[in-house]
Amino acid sequence: MTIYDLKPAFQNLLRPIVRFLNKAGVTPNQVTLMTCLLSIFYSVAIYKELHHLFIMFLPLFFFIRMALNAIDGLLAKEHDMMTPRGAMLNEITDVVSDTFLYLSLSVFSVIDNQNIVFFSFIAIFTEVSGLSSLHIGSGRRFDGPFGKSDRAFFISVLALLVTFTSIEKLVYDYLFYISFVLLGTTVVNRMNKAIKALKDVQTR
Repeated sequence: MTIYDLKPAFQNLLRPIVRFLNKAGVTPNQVTLMTCLLSIFYSVAIYKELHHLFIMFLPLFFFIRMALNAIDGLLAKEHDMMTPRGAMLNEITDVVSDTFLYLSLSVFSVIDNQNIVFFSFIAIFTEVSGLSSLHIGSGRRFDGPFGKSDRAFFISVLALLVTFTSIEKLVYDYLFYISFVLLGTTVVNRMNKAIKALKDVQTR
């Protein structure tokens, strides 16, 4: 089970907000772009200011961003506003937002820049592997064990450790090594399950 599996219950909590935004004339693409811009601005604030408040509240920001991502999806799917442009915009801005937020942690000396860059690089691979399943005629894959929500949780934990502890750099290194294994497993899982899903459809 991954954090992504909790999405249906989370969406139920957000539906009143979604209905309000729909009545107000807000579109999914507007929410998507606003979320991406907020993520970039927040990341730049961390990088430029080096203010611990920004890092301390990074878990809260990830939660708000996750809510906004769910809201734009619900607006599109449940209020007849799904478009090819919106689908592409959603995928692109997700990767951009994630990458900016991940890389913002590189300003801290206890976190090896190579680790956070490599983490960001493989994270992009996980999303590409999920999208590539569409190319072979299978559905978009969101399999774990280290999807977008799980990565947000991991980065949030790192942010709290940087803020409230003085643990050695080596500990962060090992945490990243574990994350690399989980990211690699996610890529393989998404590829394998996409192929399996395609074979299941073909044999029906």
